[in-house]
Amino acid sequence: MTNKSETRQDIYSRITDQIAASLEKGIKPWTQPWNSGHAAGPVSRPLRFNGETYSGINVLTLWASAMERSFAAPIWMTFRQAQELGGHVRKGETGSSVVYANSIVRTEVDDASGNETDVTIPFMKGYTVFNVEQIDGLPAHYYAMRESARNPDERLAHAEGFFAALGARILNGGDAAYYRPATDHIQMPMFEAFFNAQSYYATLAHESVHWTRHPSRLDRRFEQQRFGDSGYAKEELVAELGAAFLCADLELKLEDRNDHTAYIGSWLKKWRARHLRNNQQQLIM
Repeated sequence: MTNKSETRQDIYSRITDQIAASLEKGIKPWTQPWNSGHAAGPVSRPLRFNGETYSGINVLTLWASAMERSFAAPIWMTFRQAQELGGHVRKGETGSSVVYANSIVRTEVDDASGNETDVTIPFMKGYTVFNVEQIDGLPAHYYAMRESARNPDERLAHAEGFFAALGARILNGGDAAYYRPATDHIQMPMFEAFFNAQSYYATLAHESVHWTRHPSRLDRRFEQQRFGDSGYAKEELVAELGAAFLCADLELKLEDRNDHTAYIGSWLKKWRARHLRNNQQQLIM
């Protein structure tokens, strides 16, 4: 039977592991170059079903879950809360862990003196919540999108012409930007979801360089075995440098993407280690 301290440690471990996993992939879950299109707010702390904000570690863990699964809505609720609102969690959906911390006051009697003393006992428990995008049948305002766009810019004709001429299949929607080799398409959030036109085209430039890796084009491979490994980091370096060249030619500002910087840092760390080994071998010879 586990005690309360073990349960608390298990909760800490789960949340720490989740955030660490995001950082190991080069993703800081609190940054992105686009903003949520949900009516609840473009950049918001996660919200409970009643509009109250989450606090503490729950903010980070729910931000991480939202970015990992590309949720635009910042609203979360338990299975039971969804049912009470007339909704139902879709079959097969996986929830996200949050914690609740509080304390209770218990009156204890001293066996020797018979005096009563109030003792404050802190406690923590974990529970599971689901994003409203995982739930069907909720009242309409839980799914409402913003009527006005945050992006104040018009599309840039010369950039539009360049990316159209590439012939890449570009799909718009969702809350994530990526190139998917299996379907050979680039996925981009809506233009209006970005803070400005520069951010949109810089992100599209990065994903377009990934698009060139397809076997029917450059057939670029770096012995990638899994997400976030050294091969992945090398591919990110190529995409980042390629995006820099494209943005220079298109007179665009290359946005500083923290996740891409982390990939490059990982690759450079391995390169420096290999460079050091080569130098040591030359000294021995």
